[in-house]
Order: sequence, then structure tokens, then C-alpha cells
Amino acid sequence: MSTIAQMTKEELQQLIENAIEKKLLEMIGDPDEGLMLRKTFRQRLLNQHQKVLAGERGQSLEEVLSQLDLE
Repeated sequence: MSTIAQMTKEELQQLIENAIEKKLLEMIGDPDEGLMLRKTFRQRLLNQHQKVLAGERGQSLEEVLSQLDLE
């Protein structure tokens, strides 16, 4: 593990974001806890998991952002 002085700007930013997210979850909990997944969404997740296990990859973040016009 590196010291803060050895971290890149991106690594430090990620460290801070992770700490904030962890603290927020401790304070307010998971807002989705206890909610039920729709059967169709659950099935999509299971299908995706099977594809990953079979060595197939999904779309890259860049492809998804481009498709959604969010670049």
C-alpha cells in the first residue's frame, strides 16, 4: 500500500470517494435494502452473470455512454 504522497490524483480521489460512500452508507443505510427485483431484471442479471462466467464480455463503458449520448 502506498502513502498519500505517493498516490496519483486519481487514486487519491478514489480513496476519498470510497471513504465518503462508506460513511454515508453507515449513516443512512442502503436505500434499496428490502426492495424486490422485478423478475425480468433478475433474469437479465442472471443471464449476464452466465455470459461473464462463459468468458463473454459486455459492452465497454465508452460504448454504453456513446449509445446513450452521454459522452
